[in-house]
Amino acid sequence: MDVDPYLAGLVLAGRRVVVVGGGTVAQRRIAGLLTAGADVLVVAPDVTPAVEGMATARELTWEARPYRDGDLDGAWYVVSCTDSTEVNAAVAAEAERRRVFCVRADDATGGTAVTPAVGHHDGITVGVLAGRRPRRSAAVRTALVEALATGLVDDTAEPVTPGVALVGGGPGDPELITVRGRRLLTRADVVVTDRLGPRDLLDHLDPHVEVVDASKIPYGRAMNQARINELLIEHARAGKFVVRLKGGDPYVFGRGFEEALACAEAGVPVTVVPGVTSAFAAPAVADVPVSHRGVAHEIVVVSGHVAPDDPRSLVDWPALGRLRGTVVLLMAVERIGAFATALIDGGRPADTPVAVVQDGTMRIQRSVRATLATVADVVREEGINPPAVVVVGPVAGLAERVTGTPAR
Repeated sequence: MDVDPYLAGLVLAGRRVVVVGGGTVAQRRIAGLLTAGADVLVVAPDVTPAVEGMATARELTWEARPYRDGDLDGAWYVVSCTDSTEVNAAVAAEAERRRVFCVRADDATGGTAVTPAVGHHDGITVGVLAGRRPRRSAAVRTALVEALATGLVDDTAEPVTPGVALVGGGPGDPELITVRGRRLLTRADVVVTDRLGPRDLLDHLDPHVEVVDASKIPYGRAMNQARINELLIEHARAGKFVVRLKGGDPYVFGRGFEEALACAEAGVPVTVVPGVTSAFAAPAVADVPVSHRGVAHEIVVVSGHVAPDDPRSLVDWPALGRLRGTVVLLMAVERIGAFATALIDGGRPADTPVAVVQDGTMRIQRSVRATLATVADVVREEGINPPAVVVVGPVAGLAERVTGTPAR
């Protein structure tokens, strides 16, 4: 008689789990077992490089030999995933004699346990069984976890503790915010945002959420940083959960640490959620790798908010000129000619490739390619405006292999 399995959560921390087989199926199962704290023994003549790496790191024990009767001694749980039906059957038979639950990867009906499709979200574990239809169970699992992560399903049983979360929203595309960042955004009472954050996500906020525009327009309107700090503290002290939604990563030229310090000094709890920095993401979506084997062994990210000859500049431009790798310039469009000259004066060849990506990952993204000698003219002629990321170095010339468009 075909009956539904009883779904239960096993506490495997510190308990022996035997995995017979060392292929990709074993590799997938082992990851979850290690996360559960199990004492994993792998029995297999050969294993994948990842499983071997786990054994080398002493995350598990690997006995490099075939299975033999008696290997399940002391086991609480067994996973048999060899490519031999006979071996898997023998493992299941021993498990039956020892009254140890056993999963057979090749035949779900031949074991005494089945593995659900499992997902995790903020302390919640979702397990789905779909009557031996793994693709269906995986699809439902994924949909449930995504619904939790995006706030479509509200898992908040209690009010969120007042405080501030500095959330890196990524380069602009709303799909590039982290899962944790998206989750915290759905719980916010107040969102203090700027124009570089993923603005499309604001439309999905609940009606009661207060949105504060703290945008800084380059060489134009801007909210004073001190006022931003005050707003974060004022709202948190009023019992609100505040999300400071920032573009890129809060700590990569985002003044996030200034906000964290202000909150800490005011006794306001702060959570920092890293984000995908535009310094690397914008070039990537424009087919410009900031590193490439045999081409660049260093990547330097430089703020261009002050000119090379400005007394406030902390950048060693002559040193950058002597480097042969990649220089990524942020906030550099307005002074791109001065930066190009400084690099050339420091020793960079004038024909060094340069790529400029405006509004990277956004619908209005566009990019141009030039050289250090021509980039200032190209940026002006093409009307490139902030926000834009400038990549200098041999990697900026590699895009031609993909796009076929030569630099100007």
